[in-house]
Amino acid sequence: MTRRRMLLILANATAVSAFVWYAARARDVPKVATGFVANVLCSETFVSGLDPERTFAETTAAMPGVDLIGWALDYKVDRARKDVTVTLAGFGRSHAVYRDELGCVLEHGEAMADAGAIVDTPEQPPRLPDIAGPSVVAPQSAQLTAALDRAFAEPSHPPLKDTRAVVIVKDGRIIAERYAEGFGIDTPVLSFSVAKSVISALAGILVRQGKLALDQPAPVATWRDPRDPRHAITINHLLRHTAGLALGSSLQASLGAAFEPVNHMKFMERDMAAFAERAELETAPGSAWNYHDGNYLILSRLIQDSVGGTPADMLRFARTQLFGPLGMRDVTIEFDGAGTPEGSTQMLASARDWARFGQLYLDGGVAGGNRILQKGWVNYSASPTPNAFIGYGAGFWTNRGDSLGAHYRIEHGWPRDAFFAKGSIGQYVIVIPSERLVIVRLGRTVNWPLDVDGVSQLVSDVIAATHGDKRLPGGI
Repeated sequence: MTRRRMLLILANATAVSAFVWYAARARDVPKVATGFVANVLCSETFVSGLDPERTFAETTAAMPGVDLIGWALDYKVDRARKDVTVTLAGFGRSHAVYRDELGCVLEHGEAMADAGAIVDTPEQPPRLPDIAGPSVVAPQSAQLTAALDRAFAEPSHPPLKDTRAVVIVKDGRIIAERYAEGFGIDTPVLSFSVAKSVISALAGILVRQGKLALDQPAPVATWRDPRDPRHAITINHLLRHTAGLALGSSLQASLGAAFEPVNHMKFMERDMAAFAERAELETAPGSAWNYHDGNYLILSRLIQDSVGGTPADMLRFARTQLFGPLGMRDVTIEFDGAGTPEGSTQMLASARDWARFGQLYLDGGVAGGNRILQKGWVNYSASPTPNAFIGYGAGFWTNRGDSLGAHYRIEHGWPRDAFFAKGSIGQYVIVIPSERLVIVRLGRTVNWPLDVDGVSQLVSDVIAATHGDKRLPGGI
């Protein structure tokens, strides 16, 4: 057989394999697309209290490629039953149901797990001093006013920013904030992947308490056999997205992402963590970086199992150990049908609450003199993961290290020491220790091209407005 013929056979075999793979994944597209829309509509209608028509329009506009199928997406919001149904040209029906304190969940025709007895946790005075009073804080300088004006200004043509909220905290007090129409200081906003940073924080609390260990094999039942190569996966690997599980990528926010196995997990599986745990290894644990939501679904289950095993236990732990001490009052954690926290994306909190969360990291994991996170956890979270080209630490994006992402951000006005929680289509909680700043920006903006959301400009503007200025009174 000639070399040319062998190459043709190999090329044809590769093409056939690729076709088969995409054909199999293509069957998921309607269900993934409708599941994503149903989830967002349910959460933002019944938790955030937003107009579903506006949510639908802004969300689909922020997802490249969705305009190709937008005409075929049909949704129904039933306010009496508190549920949302979405179909694509009559197919791929997805049904999301609101469950009070548990937020929304995609229903897959199977019984949903019992949440356990959810009781109100006793109100506790926050350890973190409050960052502002009960009214919206007007900008404390003309420069800050100009920064907010620019952050909310829309370009002359799409893609639009759709900025929803900006909160700026200097030295622990809000010095400027602004909200789009329909949003306010108490409006819970969907986090997308900012939720991962909260899961990282909860892991840090359990490490401090001795209930989880960073560099020991993760206590996943299906990986306990030392002969299983996944037995080598640690909590550190999961936090840094270096576990090596073959689940595709979660970096995209577009119609193309519907082909990724991780989104089959998120929108077609009742038990997301179990699906992720069954995945085979694509790379040896610790050898390569691959950002996907499966890592944080597994972490979410491990955290819940460590504190009692039920959604009620998870809520009690998060409220007493993190949200309560920080004064985060408007937080909702959502769960999958098996009762596992959907800690990769499904958390809602107000912009002020996200600022309080950022302040904890600015203060080194301490709130009001009380240690919340394991000592050194903040530096660990912001320390760069090898080969993470976007600049990623352990649950946070970071400008430390030599990544392409860090270089880009620094060239566009971000300080070298900045690190941040980031959620898809425009969510940021930015911590800048050298400037004593926390900047929260929430919106519904396409991920590409870079900086279409104006965040680098916002960071530069805020630093220019506050750097070395001791006259800012800070809050009201």
